[in-house]
Formats: sequence, C-alpha cells, structure tokens
Amino acid sequence: MSVTDLTAAERERILAKAAHFSPPEYTLPDGRRDLVGLSREELVAEMAAFGEKPFRAKQLWHWIYHQGVRDFAAMSSIARPLQQKLAERFVIGRPEVATDQLSKDETRKFLFRFRDHEAVETVYIPDRQEDRGAVCLSSQVGCTLSCKFCHTGTQRLARNLSAAEIVGQFMAARDAYGEWPSPKGETPRLLSTIVLMGMGEPLYNYENVAKAMKIIMDNEGIALSRRRITLSTSGVVPMMDRAGAELGVNLAVSLHAVTDELRDEIVPLNRKYPIKEVIEACRRYPGASNARRITFEYIMLRGINDSEADARALVKLIAGLPAKVNLIPFNPWPGSAYQPSTPEALKKFAAIVMNAGYASPIRTPRGRDILAACGQLKSAVENGAAA
Repeated sequence: MSVTDLTAAERERILAKAAHFSPPEYTLPDGRRDLVGLSREELVAEMAAFGEKPFRAKQLWHWIYHQGVRDFAAMSSIARPLQQKLAERFVIGRPEVATDQLSKDETRKFLFRFRDHEAVETVYIPDRQEDRGAVCLSSQVGCTLSCKFCHTGTQRLARNLSAAEIVGQFMAARDAYGEWPSPKGETPRLLSTIVLMGMGEPLYNYENVAKAMKIIMDNEGIALSRRRITLSTSGVVPMMDRAGAELGVNLAVSLHAVTDELRDEIVPLNRKYPIKEVIEACRRYPGASNARRITFEYIMLRGINDSEADARALVKLIAGLPAKVNLIPFNPWPGSAYQPSTPEALKKFAAIVMNAGYASPIRTPRGRDILAACGQLKSAVENGAAA
C-alpha cells in the first residue's frame, strides 16, 4: 500500500468515526426545516420540492446571509402569500444565547445552547486599535484530544456541531453587534475574521466545518474571504491535506513542543501523528507563502517547553517554511497543573525565534477574567458520552 493509499484510508476512518458523533437533524419537532446551514444546492432542492423555481433559493440566500433576516415577513422581494407558506414549512434558526459575558478588556464570551440542550462557547475578541475583531468559533461539543494544558480537553466529546450550528455562532455574534447587512468590499467589519480555535478539533468534524466555511465565504452572502479565516488543528495530518485542497483557508498548527517525547505527553494526538508528519503536512499545504504564512501556536509552560534550547530546536524544526510563531502565555484554569512562563523566559524565547527570521509575537491574553482566553473554554453543559 502506498503512502497516498494509507492517507486516503486514514481519512476515511476519521470520517467514519465522525459519523458516530453526528449532530441532530435540521428538522424541528413541528416538522419545519431550518434553512440555515443548507448549501446552495440543498436550498434549490428544498424550493423545488416546495414547487418553487431556483431563483427563490437565490432570494432566500440573500435575505438569510446578506441581510441577516430571520423573519420571512421581512423579505420584501417575496410576495406575502409565499412568505406565509415559507413560514409554515421553514425556519431561519439561531442558537439560543444562554449566557453573554463581557470582559473588562471588551472580549465577549457567549454560551450558545442548541435545540438538544447541548452548548458551546464562542468568543469575540475586538481589536484594540481598529473597529474590527476575530470570532473564535467552536466545532464540537467537548473534545477528544485531552491536551494536558487545555480546559476544553477536560470536557468529554458529546457530539459534532452541524454546519448550521457553526455558521449560527457567527450569525448570532453578528446579531449582537447589529452588523447586518453584510459589509461589502473594503467596508470595515467589526466581525472581520474567523478563527476555528474554539471548542473541539475542527478536522475531526471536517465535513460540517467545510460546509459552514463555504457558506460563510460565498460572495452573495456573508462573503468573508478565505484569507480572513484560520483553521487551527492539533495535527490531524490526513485531513490537513484535504482542507488545503478544498478550502485553502489559513492554517494554524497547535505545536506546543519540539520533541515527540514531550508532545506525546501534552498533546496525545502526537502518538498517532508525530511532529515529523505534521511538519511535512505543513510543507505540502497549498497556498502557503510569505504573504500567507502557516502559524504555529506554542503554549509557553514554565520549565516544560520554554527553554532557550527549545527555542533553537523550534527554529530548526520549521526551517524553510513560510511561518510565524504565536507564543501564548499559559492561561490558568481551575485544577490545571501548569504555570505560565516567566516574562524573562518569554522574551528570551521570542528573541531567538525572531532573530532566525520568524515573527514571534507574544500573544496578550484576552478575556481571562471570564475564562475566555486561549485554552480556557469549556461549556457549562456536559451531557455527552466519551469518544
């Protein structure tokens, strides 16, 4: 069996496992279908089954994703009798805002609850200099990776999120800031970027994540450029290749260690996809260039992975890659066993990486006071079974 065949077989295994954690159907108990999360083709098919021409799907797409309308009665280009018929058969859903917390630094954390009462956390991080910001989306309820430094990793995987639930997080956050209709072209956007860095491993729910991102990137709707979307993975190698080929969004890799021995311990996924394979997948990633660098996320843990020797090994590891390194001070959470690196260790580590020609910003923790910082997300609802 060739390497390509092995990769394809592993990809199929991952997708088959994902099916065991499928999200609920789009249909409500009263029989109405949620239109959010349907692809253009699926929306056309729904209209055809309804006895309507394909142009109706285009109208609905505009109202749902460009205008942000949730009530068919507000769709002025659709006649009132049809508005009423649509309302009888369909809904335009959003997750329920269970809690909405605002940090002293203006970071905002939502706990979104879905129809089966499962919930995830979503974070909006505003830029301090400009009217823009990043929405950190979740892709799963819980997580299977059990990274030792991550609060989310202590929550067992309940299920994957649907495309509707992933898109719905962004749309509900946009509702909160009143940013409808979708800004066009270079018009400033408050919700200007998406980072798939919330709860869950996006590449273990690839099909729903990909469908959601294609909806968000569609030029006639939300119209967010692929350059403004970053998918973060702990290194699910076979799906990294597929994401690169099909989505071409920015890639961030949660590296956190420079030896397999340490990474096996703190990022257990490394036992399946060791560092060498992850780095090789990064080298294959299409579109990576100095203009679109791969980001390596590196949690700085005091006395664990933050020595000057670690910094030099990291530089050697990523040599030749168009990359930058995000140095993330560890954000403590209740029960965690680690401590943040000292400011001195952070500066020395950053200087070594920077002197080697790689940008190495030290990320300023945001939303710590509401447990909204990197590695702190964990929903208050844990109904699911272990993976």
